[in-house]
Amino acid sequence: MKKGLFITLEGGEGAGKSTQMAFVQHYLQKHLQTVGKNLQVSREPGGTALGEQIRELLLDQRQTTMDSDTELLLMFAARAQHLAQMIRPTLAKGDWVLCDRFTDATYAYQGGGRGIALNRIAVLEDWVQGELRPDLTLLLDLPVEVGMARVGERGELDRFEREQCAFFERVRQTYRERAAAQPERYHIIDAAQDVEQVQAQIDVALTPLLAGLKPS
Repeated sequence: MKKGLFITLEGGEGAGKSTQMAFVQHYLQKHLQTVGKNLQVSREPGGTALGEQIRELLLDQRQTTMDSDTELLLMFAARAQHLAQMIRPTLAKGDWVLCDRFTDATYAYQGGGRGIALNRIAVLEDWVQGELRPDLTLLLDLPVEVGMARVGERGELDRFEREQCAFFERVRQTYRERAAAQPERYHIIDAAQDVEQVQAQIDVALTPLLAGLKPS
């Protein structure tokens, strides 16, 4: 039975997830340690030894012939291992999990981006996750052209980053549609602003979760 809280960070390419993951991790750890709770930080695809191997396959720019269904099933294979090995045991102990991407990314990238029917993804979601869903999802949102300009400054691109702008427009649209349909879970962050303004928005989103914390 889930006792801890599950927070995910989502967003398109160049949204600043790495920077904000570090901020959210420090922010949560500072508050959780005062009440005797731990925070586990992870990412998807990945999070386990097996998941990280699957991640390498998925991001490998040499995998130019990977079928979209193969991609989808690999995402959920890594997720099943992640849930069994790390996420569920952590939450069962009453600790918190912070994850860089989760199933919302699958809906956005494989659903919106690749065009896989969302109801097919939902079948896998229910099978692999049961009723488990994030308690809060922070969506770092910004125009695609801004994000891709940032990505271009990083150097070599992975298999996803090499997609065309139209792909990422569909990804962004799907994220925003999911956020609009589930406002109780999603908090949209304007990631086009400077780092301090983004973090101020994140502070607003996290404060209600932390307000009721009591020592375990």
